[in-house]
Amino acid sequence: MVDPVADPLAEVLLHLLVGVGLGALIGLEREQSESGGMFAGSRTFPLFALYGGLVSEFFPRMLPLAIGALVVPLTVAYAGKIRFEEDIGLTTVMAALLTAILGAIAMHSDTGAIVAIVVGGTVTVLLSIKDPIHEFAENIEETERLASAKFILVVLVVLPTLPNRPLDALYGLNPRFIWLMVVFVTGLGFVAYVLAQFLDPEQGIAVTGVIGGFVSSTATTVSMAEKTTQNETLYHICAFAVVIASIVMFPRALIEVAVVNPELLPSVAVPLGAMTVVGTVAAGALYWRTTSDETVEPDELSNPFRLRPALLFGVVFALVLLVSEHAHEWFGTSGVYATAFLSGLADVDAMTITLSRLAAEGTISTQVATTGIVIAAIANTLVKAALAWLLGTYRLGRLVSIVLGVVVASGLVLLVI
Repeated sequence: MVDPVADPLAEVLLHLLVGVGLGALIGLEREQSESGGMFAGSRTFPLFALYGGLVSEFFPRMLPLAIGALVVPLTVAYAGKIRFEEDIGLTTVMAALLTAILGAIAMHSDTGAIVAIVVGGTVTVLLSIKDPIHEFAENIEETERLASAKFILVVLVVLPTLPNRPLDALYGLNPRFIWLMVVFVTGLGFVAYVLAQFLDPEQGIAVTGVIGGFVSSTATTVSMAEKTTQNETLYHICAFAVVIASIVMFPRALIEVAVVNPELLPSVAVPLGAMTVVGTVAAGALYWRTTSDETVEPDELSNPFRLRPALLFGVVFALVLLVSEHAHEWFGTSGVYATAFLSGLADVDAMTITLSRLAAEGTISTQVATTGIVIAAIANTLVKAALAWLLGTYRLGRLVSIVLGVVVASGLVLLVI
């Protein structure tokens, strides 16, 4: 009996079906949004994918010529679209070409089919959120656009030129790794910043806390503390936002560990996961005690894609990496823990990535790295409580300190155990 999975014909048909399915998905979106008009819709886009898939499978050498030949009827149809609909948008034309290429990619291999599915899904999402994207672009100020453009340009220009090896001139540091971590950490904040632009303030202070925690939990804490000095009755809802922003730091650290050293993740996930759960429960209790008429307008978050803060983080990260390595050599684990605490007072990301890296290289043990990361997180959490005391009202400081104190205690207990 022939195994249907191993049958070459069945495999070809399955991959072809994936391509046609992606074409149908994109075609339905184009027709539903009425962007395709007379140009193409739910029937034409699957045919584009089928065209690309069949040529790729049976005439692979002819694929570039086939894609080029497809440009001719697309150009004619595009000219007619301009003539009769007065629409000069190129989105549907590019989607048609990309659909044919996706059909070809789906036929390449199993990996190609997965890539086609991911890219096809991304294309569909991008096509379907046209209005929010345009609204987001229109609302960005000129200074914000320039800041993002400069940052992206520096990333694209600088990254390929950086050596991907330890340099004696930099005391053994790998410049490309450091810059990659700068881009990664800044990217996390930028994703949250973009999400914030799509959300209305009315969607809740919880969203503000979560987004603020990814962009800057310290800035969120300062903002909420200042609001209580303006209106003391808001201390409950502001405390809730501070706690949410503070505990978001823990899953953020887990994401960084998973990227830099996945093998360390199970060890770090236990204490940080527990602190996240305890903090979430405590935040829920705070929210439950918040009266329904308590509202607070969140401040506008600044764009994390700014060059100066990114460069500053790179310098801090490099220094933390150097100090941590030498602290371990000179003072052993106690030196690592002291460095983690002091570094955590200012920034958790740098210490989290540093210890994950050192553990991956075998410089320190998994236990030392886990303990150091938790110590840095605890130190940063204590800073949030201190800021609530110093910049906010007495009630805010007391409430935040109690809640975050319980969170810190849960982490310490798990470290001792």
